[in-house]
Amino acid sequence: MLGLIKNIGHVLYRIWFYILVAVPILIFFPILLALTFSESTYPQFFWMARNFWARPILYGMGCFPKIVREQRMEKGKSYMLVSNHTSMLDIMLMLVVSRNPFVFVGKKELVKIPLFGFFYKRVCIMVDRDDVRSRTGVYRRAQRRLDQGLSICIFPEGGVPDEDILLDQFKDGAFKMAIAHKIPVVPMTFLDNKKRFSFTFLSGGPGRIRVKVHPFFETGILAPSDTSTLREEVREIMLKELLNSDKSNSEISVA
Repeated sequence: MLGLIKNIGHVLYRIWFYILVAVPILIFFPILLALTFSESTYPQFFWMARNFWARPILYGMGCFPKIVREQRMEKGKSYMLVSNHTSMLDIMLMLVVSRNPFVFVGKKELVKIPLFGFFYKRVCIMVDRDDVRSRTGVYRRAQRRLDQGLSICIFPEGGVPDEDILLDQFKDGAFKMAIAHKIPVVPMTFLDNKKRFSFTFLSGGPGRIRVKVHPFFETGILAPSDTSTLREEVREIMLKELLNSDKSNSEISVA
């Protein structure tokens, strides 16, 4: 009986999440839509998404961010934001962490999500990882956004890893792009999102969600040949943070 009650609670928690995702979009739909007609109004779209969508979702779910910053981003400067990817909450949490407007680079499959997908395809840089031309085109579109003073966000694991993997191997894309455009890499470790709202349906619950913003990696003097070194250094700092936070869980593996 106790297990049944717990499972019902998990189902209701999931339903509540989707309600929180949908309601702000429906309420502010005309304004959000108007702000997507021109790339020049993206900072205003970002501000609304951050304050009237991401924050209400996290707080409405009882997931209260606790952000520790070892370095702060400068206003008006472009960055490459990267973090581990374990939950649908990662998108909302990234929006809350960064005051600097940024554009997500993500897989095209997210377009299929009702309501969210409609705006996702209008404001984000979509990539088909099976299409070489699509991957190449990302650099061109990212350059245009960087020229507008925006930052870029990529989850370098290239997707959500299996539940038993603490941190998957990183793809090169974010680091190639950071070096090519000479922008700092901002590593962030999301420590609790998997516990709060993982992709396992009957799981999760409210509580704090910790974020560690690590010291930035400068790329000004780096060459394309330094991509793999940068990639592994960034991954190592995140992995160390995750291991320190999760020493008691001996069943989690590292890919």
